[in-house]
Amino acid sequence: MMNLIKNLMLIAIFAVIISSCNCNQSEKNEQVSDTNFKNEATMMKLKQTNFYKDGAFDKVAAKEAYFELMRYYGDPVTPIMKSDEFWVSDFAQKDFATVGMGGIFWVNNVEHGYFGHDILLLPGQMLVEHKHNAVGDVPSKMETWQIRHGSAYFFGEGEATEPMPVKIPESQIKNGGALSRNCKLLEEGELSTLSSIGSWHYIIAGPKGAIISEYATPHHPDALKFSNNTIVF
Repeated sequence: MMNLIKNLMLIAIFAVIISSCNCNQSEKNEQVSDTNFKNEATMMKLKQTNFYKDGAFDKVAAKEAYFELMRYYGDPVTPIMKSDEFWVSDFAQKDFATVGMGGIFWVNNVEHGYFGHDILLLPGQMLVEHKHNAVGDVPSKMETWQIRHGSAYFFGEGEATEPMPVKIPESQIKNGGALSRNCKLLEEGELSTLSSIGSWHYIIAGPKGAIISEYATPHHPDALKFSNNTIVF
């Protein structure tokens, strides 16, 4: 009789443990599902935002979209990011959701020859094709990029990638702004270096946007050249 009672007690204990595990797993599944829903909602919001008011580029809305992207990836929106040091541009293409960028120059030290820059891109957004020419005694800029969050397609000169893994905005193709067709996908933490100094290049963010750090020689605005001559920056 005592053995029977002990066995029944063990069965009851195991039943409680199993029930508790199932409840915990159910709660975890609900949390994951809720997080996934919020993540997808964030990406959809970024894609559907209206970045123009009466035909004029709305820089406030553009910055807020990038802040939303930063929050999505757990990056702090620090006071300097809310200052004029952080800038946004649609390159006068009137299509910011597809063609544009946010950026901040952390340092541009010409004397000692180094430059630090963060690039923010919304899902599928293109940083337009450009290159950095030599100006006088100043050599062309050399750059390396690192994906801190998200993913991005890096385009440079060289043999065209086939099939093309991402859609290039039609506005850039028709205006000569996509000469480079050698494409490489970079995921979080990975790096890419300019194929050759002074060469054409551009970036298109992956489906969940990208926050990219750039390490380079100094930036000189006069050295910047765009392949699409309708671009204003």
